[in-house]
Amino acid sequence: MPPHILYAMPGSLYSGKVRAYLRKQHVDFIERAPSHPRFDEVRRAVGRWIIPVLETPDGVLIQDGSDILAHGEAAGLARLPALAGGPAQRVIGAIFELFGGEGMVRPAMHYRWDFDSENVPFLAQDFSGPMVLEGGAEARAASFAASSARMRQAARIFGVTPESAPVIEAAYARFLALFEAHLEATPYLLGGAPTLGDYGLFAPLHAHLARDPRPATLMKQTAWRVWRWVERMYAPNQDAGEYGDVAEAVLADDAVPETLKALLAFVAEDYLPEVEAFMAFYNDAAAGPDIVAGEVIGGRASQRVIGFTGFEWRGLTLSVAVFPYRVWLLQKVQDAFDGLAAEDRTRVRTLLAEVGLARILDLRPVRRVDRVDNREVWGAVAA
Repeated sequence: MPPHILYAMPGSLYSGKVRAYLRKQHVDFIERAPSHPRFDEVRRAVGRWIIPVLETPDGVLIQDGSDILAHGEAAGLARLPALAGGPAQRVIGAIFELFGGEGMVRPAMHYRWDFDSENVPFLAQDFSGPMVLEGGAEARAASFAASSARMRQAARIFGVTPESAPVIEAAYARFLALFEAHLEATPYLLGGAPTLGDYGLFAPLHAHLARDPRPATLMKQTAWRVWRWVERMYAPNQDAGEYGDVAEAVLADDAVPETLKALLAFVAEDYLPEVEAFMAFYNDAAAGPDIVAGEVIGGRASQRVIGFTGFEWRGLTLSVAVFPYRVWLLQKVQDAFDGLAAEDRTRVRTLLAEVGLARILDLRPVRRVDRVDNREVWGAVAA
């Protein structure tokens, strides 16, 4: 059977999530950069310039890290299932997939684009290398200038400003300390094997925060176990020798250690205000009279933002873009919860209430977001 093909870039946040999953599962794949001639055809097929895209051996194109992981689980590719664990552990995995890939974009973008003297010599090569195969240094410089300008603008729509920068840094330092404490006793979030939440957190913690020079130094100097977790997530084996003989399995009995509860409490403090804000904006938009189920949200696939909203965050008022994709990931948390038996729902809600996160179960869309043909589309009105 021919290998899978992953269209990705080393410095891409969401590419790393998929690459780590494929490596952990021992999936045979080759990686191609967006400069590969075939990618133009791939781009047209998925409807927008976006990575990662996975091409399966039978030619099916799957865009989006979450969908690619779901494909791997459904297709039997998983040597170590990302959806392993008990009821609470599976819901927690979905929470960290949302928080890692979306809630941690602020520190990822700040630490990438606000430290030019340290980062740019590396980024200029890391961005242009996969994008420009011909034309020499001048073409690579022009490519980086264009892409970095877009990314700097994107950082602002995630709430990265000169005013928010010191607060972002303090919050990220707190996260590193909490994750470091959790990793004192366990190689991964839920024991001896990576699960969905690990892949979600890996996205920002690898591509931006462990590869770019400024944040990489910060992580190595202040959170060695987090740095080792990043290395471990990229290894095809368990790579956890410092823990002794640890079974390559999740914690038994649906266990949720106190250190993991502390991380969940951080998610409630750091990200729940933004979830509340984007859900209020989305629900206003989704209640409009002209909405047609099945249509691409925003009118075209390349239009991923449907507006802006503001919210109070750690003493600041932030203005951020609203992405329907984030509503879709939030639905995954709620769907995981809704699929539990009644007694498990009660237990999980009690756990999330303990850490201040129960509201994440109740911030429901008035109309679902679906993904069809690799695009976010309006779904059915919620029952």
